[in-house]
Amino acid sequence: MPEFDEAVLKCFLENQSALFPEGNVCDNMEDARDFLEENFAVVVNSVKEVIEYFEEEGIDLDGLDEDSILEADEVFEVGDGRFLIIEG
Repeated sequence: MPEFDEAVLKCFLENQSALFPEGNVCDNMEDARDFLEENFAVVVNSVKEVIEYFEEEGIDLDGLDEDSILEADEVFEVGDGRFLIIEG
């Protein structure tokens, strides 16, 4: 299982409403870690890796620019150059 560090967990806790507008699914770091593990979330190190991830998953990116891809609800910018992706 992937290991989610404090920066990733905080990022998810602070931004989860983008993916779940009906209400938070997690209230603390432990819940966030469990949720991310259960939902096969991944952390990648660059925009290029975000694009590669979506291509490997078979998601059609034709016509989408980098900004559009990064604005997807399941992509969270951690703030240190990394991105958290939560499988839909």
